[in-house]
Order: sequence, then structure tokens, then C-alpha cells
Amino acid sequence: MPLLQHEQIICLKCRVTLPRTDFGAWPDNPVAKKFWGKIPVEGAVAMLHFHKGSKVQSMMHALKYRNRKDVGVLLGNFLGNYIRQHQLFTRADCISTVPLHADKLAIRGYNQCDVIAEGVQQILQLPILNHALVRKQFTSTQTKKSRLERWENVREVFEVSEPDLVIHKHILLIDDVITTGSTLEACAMQLIAQPHTKVSIAAVAYAEQ
Repeated sequence: MPLLQHEQIICLKCRVTLPRTDFGAWPDNPVAKKFWGKIPVEGAVAMLHFHKGSKVQSMMHALKYRNRKDVGVLLGNFLGNYIRQHQLFTRADCISTVPLHADKLAIRGYNQCDVIAEGVQQILQLPILNHALVRKQFTSTQTKKSRLERWENVREVFEVSEPDLVIHKHILLIDDVITTGSTLEACAMQLIAQPHTKVSIAAVAYAEQ
């Protein structure tokens, strides 16, 4: 559908009909439950439902594979407003993201989660910790792997490279799409291992399995 003169990136009708979750008003929502008994996160939420062939998938693919960083910033704005409207993670001190390995970053040119975080920052006005968490190993894609295979694939690939940046901080960890939560669990585990560090998790979308 062509955009009207006052519309940007996606039309108003598409914005209104995006499949939003009600997870923000539901502390024991399906995303939060993925981390129960595994890591002590302060809270976890996703804004949209993700389905194959949906508008949400089209937007994510445009961000990840077609250099549409403007889409990522817009989704980050939506996520920031979602967090603020539901008064989620109001005590977060800063933002971090799921990092890409340097080789994959060189291929793609950017980390889509960093782009989303830029949009969140514009709304919440929290600083972004760009290099506190790093991916030290290149891993194969998580697509089509089981939860156990996903966990085995990522459990030891992240590390905190600058502990001083995260100690005594409540970190809002941003991802694009949550499926099993294995990658976020591996990231959060490294952050929480630092003294007096707390983690909350927010993603643009949730792909129910």
C-alpha cells in the first residue's frame, strides 16, 4: 500500500493492525516464563507476535537483510513507547544488545539489535553500552534448531569485555525476535555474573513455538 504524504516507513493502517501482545500488563507472560528457573531476570517482554508471512516478519527481514535501518529505528521507537506506557523496567540504568560476531558484523555492516536500541534510546533516554557485551565465537544460525541445540550453540559464546560498565547497573537487554530465549539467556547469564548487576529483557517480537 503506497504511503500518504504524512506517513513514514509504514502506513497508519499497518501500524494500527500490528499484532501487539498484552505482555506488558502480564508479569508472568510467556516470554518471562522462558527464563524461570534458569536466570533471575527482573522482567521480560516482547511487544509483537511474530508469524511467518506476516507484516512483522517482512519488517524484520527489511531491517536485517535489506539495509532498512529506518525500519529498525521505528520499531525501537515503538518498543520504547511500549515499555514506557506499561511502566516496565523504570529503574533500568542503561541499554545493551545481543551482539553479533565481528565476522558477521563485517558481512551485514550493522547489528540490527543496535539499530532497534537506537530507537528505544530516543524514547527512554538511557545510555547504550555498545561494547560491554561481546560475542567471542562465530556460531551457526539458530533457525531450525531445537531449544537444546540453540542453547548448546550459544551457551559459551558471549563475555563481558568491560565489567566496569555493568557493575551495579540494571541493564535493559534488547533483542529483535525471541524464540526459545536461549541467546538472551546466554547473554544475561554473563551480565548477571558481574557484581550487583541486574537484567531486564525486551524484544520487538515473540515467535511462539
